[in-house]
Amino acid sequence: MTYVLHYAPDNASLIVRLALDHAGLPYQTRLVDRATRAQTSEAYRALNPNGLIPTLETPQGVLFETGAIVLWLADTHGGLGPAPEHAQRGNWLKWLFFVANTLHPALRMTFYPDKYIGDDPRDQARLRRQLQGQLTGHFRNLDAATPDWQCQTPTVLDFYIAACLRWCVLYPEGTDRSWFDLSTYPALHATCLRVESLPACAMLMQAEGLGNTPFTAPRAPTPPQGSAT
Repeated sequence: MTYVLHYAPDNASLIVRLALDHAGLPYQTRLVDRATRAQTSEAYRALNPNGLIPTLETPQGVLFETGAIVLWLADTHGGLGPAPEHAQRGNWLKWLFFVANTLHPALRMTFYPDKYIGDDPRDQARLRRQLQGQLTGHFRNLDAATPDWQCQTPTVLDFYIAACLRWCVLYPEGTDRSWFDLSTYPALHATCLRVESLPACAMLMQAEGLGNTPFTAPRAPTPPQGSAT
């Protein structure tokens, strides 16, 4: 069983890549070249009609939406999250869905405000300020709830949260990102350290050019191929 991961460097596909490598699952990669807007191409939309990254081809069919992909991998292979009968499953699921349905979309709106509020820079700035306040609250809640969602071994939720924290430092390019300080959230900082210590993270750093501290001290990616934006 070999999967095919359609990815772009430093996109949400890195969460799926971490999951696949952490579980030791065989997969191939297909670059979605954002520089040429390949995500909007007819060929890619035939796989993912929403034109978003990532997409995962499996023997059971094509999957998209990051939360759906990582939950499916966890339930299909084990070792990436608590099993359905595990006592922690409910708490883990509610925070996974919170990250996928609330936190990640809020980040996306800060990165691409024009898609939601138009081209006026003043409107975009107001939207970003509003969302940054919401995101601060989201991270505060995640930090306080870490004993609820974090398992003894790393799960796809650790990967998802670490990626979101990384993006706050780097994107959108050319804007003031001083509103975010990872040290404000000690449990989340520890989560980032936890993810960075994994062999799967070392593989990610090499594959996507993310540097030696991709989650605790992110820098702009220098991928061997492709573009993050």
